[in-house]
Amino acid sequence: MRYALVFHAPELTPDGPQPSEEDIQEMMRLMDDYAAALNSAGVFVAWEMLEPRTEAVTVTRRTGEVVIEDGPFAAAKEAFAGVVVIDVPDREAALSWAEKFPGTAYGTIEVRRSATSCIAGEWTRA
Repeated sequence: MRYALVFHAPELTPDGPQPSEEDIQEMMRLMDDYAAALNSAGVFVAWEMLEPRTEAVTVTRRTGEVVIEDGPFAAAKEAFAGVVVIDVPDREAALSWAEKFPGTAYGTIEVRRSATSCIAGEWTRA
């Protein structure tokens, strides 16, 4: 079963506290180790970390017109920062991997089972 480990984290602001270079390097090492562990376990599918919300563009279709706007759709304390897709036997296995995600030291992981997946151009239902 595929699960998405959806990562939400506070975004850095120019006037807010900044992590040190050592903190950044340590988190990168932890994320590399986590990715290696997922890969070694054979459960890794994909991982995407996203640019800050300020780089987002929203696309909507209201009353038949497409509207493209710069910036995030909604303000929030935490932002959608990335997603890890894993393929594991069950919810408990997904939760076990979520518990090990290094970003939980400063953010939140939302664990959600995939309802449908498009793999190699073919849709499958969970």
